[in-house]
Amino acid sequence: MSNPKTGAGRFICGVVEGFYGRPWTMEQRTELFKREQKWGLNTYLYAPKDDYKHRMYWRDPYVAEEAEQLIALISAAKQHNVDFVYAISPGLDITFSNPKEVAALKRKLDQVKEFGCSSFSLLFDDIEREMCAADKQAFSSFAHAQVAITNDVYQHLGKPETFLFCPTDYCSSQCTLTVSLSPYLNAVGENLLPGIDILWTGPKVVSHKISVESIEEVSAVLKRPPVIWDNIHANDYDPQRLLLGPYKDRPTELIPKLRGVLTNPNCEFHPNFVAIHTLATWCKAPADGGQRDVEMGDEEQDPCYSPQKALMLALTDWLQEFMSTDQPGGPRPPVRLKKEPSDEEPMQTDVAESSYVPSPDENPLYTAEPLTLDDLRLLSELFYLPYEHGATARTMLQELDWLKNHGQAATAETEQSAEWRSRAQKFDSMCEAVVQMFNRLSNAPNRSILYDLYNYICDIKSGVDMARFYVKTLGGQGQPSAQVMQDEPEPWRFRGALSGEFQRMLPGHGNRDLFRQPLMTAVYCIRPYCPEDKAEVQKILREMQKGGDATSSPGAQPPLISDSLSTGELSPSPECALVVEDDFGMCGYALALTDVKPAAAKIQRAVSESVLKEFPSLVVVQVLPRVTDPSPAKHMIRRLLSSIRSSGSKGVFCELRHSDRRMINFYSKLGSFKQIEMDGLPQDVLVMAASL
Repeated sequence: MSNPKTGAGRFICGVVEGFYGRPWTMEQRTELFKREQKWGLNTYLYAPKDDYKHRMYWRDPYVAEEAEQLIALISAAKQHNVDFVYAISPGLDITFSNPKEVAALKRKLDQVKEFGCSSFSLLFDDIEREMCAADKQAFSSFAHAQVAITNDVYQHLGKPETFLFCPTDYCSSQCTLTVSLSPYLNAVGENLLPGIDILWTGPKVVSHKISVESIEEVSAVLKRPPVIWDNIHANDYDPQRLLLGPYKDRPTELIPKLRGVLTNPNCEFHPNFVAIHTLATWCKAPADGGQRDVEMGDEEQDPCYSPQKALMLALTDWLQEFMSTDQPGGPRPPVRLKKEPSDEEPMQTDVAESSYVPSPDENPLYTAEPLTLDDLRLLSELFYLPYEHGATARTMLQELDWLKNHGQAATAETEQSAEWRSRAQKFDSMCEAVVQMFNRLSNAPNRSILYDLYNYICDIKSGVDMARFYVKTLGGQGQPSAQVMQDEPEPWRFRGALSGEFQRMLPGHGNRDLFRQPLMTAVYCIRPYCPEDKAEVQKILREMQKGGDATSSPGAQPPLISDSLSTGELSPSPECALVVEDDFGMCGYALALTDVKPAAAKIQRAVSESVLKEFPSLVVVQVLPRVTDPSPAKHMIRRLLSSIRSSGSKGVFCELRHSDRRMINFYSKLGSFKQIEMDGLPQDVLVMAASL
């Protein structure tokens, strides 16, 4: 792979060491630089969260021994044509308005600059959004505080060619309202100097897909194309998860619309071979004009990049790494069980001449077969991607589900029993393939890779063994699954310890499994409100009033403008009325008035003029308790707020009864709505408002 172009216009592509957990070693990072150079990647962002001088003790300068290591690391990156970007995260406790704090930050970065580093990054991710009292007096917002210090540091360092800024709202799901309406992102885009690039993870912290449209939206707000910090292969949030699938669900059409892509992969160094290798294939795909992978049969497949072909290229190269004997502690060469006449020279081994050889009647010595490409493909499919299992894993889950649900047919002499036995045999063969893959992996020469993988492959082998024994019991083949189903299983048969117990006690446990039977996530349809919906909206209102306060009849509830809007006495403003439906019918609604003053006069409700001046609009949202997913309500209110803002309104308020804890909690979690004082309210009613 040829190197991407260098200079100010180059496409940043490479790796960010930005996970929580034990940082990589200096040797591993040097190996990473070699791989990046070989595969055509050009950037390494140094940002390990648990390097305490990167984040927690960011003010402390590096001592001599640490400085020596960083100098060697920066030098190694340069030798392999990799841009070493030093990142620092001062956001946990910095006082932005204190000149001494800013000076400490500059001193720290000046020290790293003396080490030979010329590229830098300021990270403000995963921190509290509330400023201290001193900063509130000095800055109009959190965004302005961050931008001021970032611009200052950037200029102090001589405007480096590569300078990255990570915002606190670094994905769409963390934005107040929407990306385009986010006050924080708009302030960053307007005020951050144009030579500074901005990191962005996509729609979510761990994004399933990143679309061209979403990048165009955030680029318009930020006034520049972002650099994607991609967490698709990150596993620091789950100690049982490993991601070995290909880089995918990012169309190559994104490349000309981005400043770059950096993958923040698994905590374990060696399993990242696939993540980094396939990213490199993706980055060069448009230049190479790759062909569509017809075998996948996906009409939306990127014509320039095939995840499956990229995966096989990576696994083919990775197999050579597994078979390398450069690592200490590799397996002993196999013993020849039976010496036969041969003209060939005997295989050189490190065993003594008197090594034991079993007799014909004894068990032969164990010798594992060598690892194969099919083994690595199976490994990848068992540990694939955050939102997707590999093909073999999906098939195994589907077969086990079918065998379990049709277990009564296992021992009956029927046509279905023949199908059951056939599918049970298929499932058993797939389980055996996992066991054999485990055995061959365990015998691979490169022990360093094995040690990074071992806990994960042990865990999956144990789970497969339990499922295999359970299916055999259903088929009447002895009692091998007693260990699985007994009342007091051994510790290794019961997964998860305290964390697992907490999860199993909670009602949502399992509803985010990638394989669900029955389906646990409902499908919702959001559409515009029409006059025929009036009766259903009234029905939902009555149900919510009864549920909110069982001791009161609906008529005894204090009158609200929101109630009059829900009952149809008041009509919502144009393009300000939505309803949501599930499989059982209408289950919620969102209505709004862009100008509440005439409506309040109509129902003779007095509203403070000072409140109406700042918050002239009103919104009401209700969803039935069966809607446990907050997404439909969030989507409806975002659409309404966008319409209200387009009408020229400065702000919006909502009326809530104290008994409606569910909706109070909903508005509170949105972040933009705050409780305000309003004269003349009934005793059990509060008002929350948001500026637009």
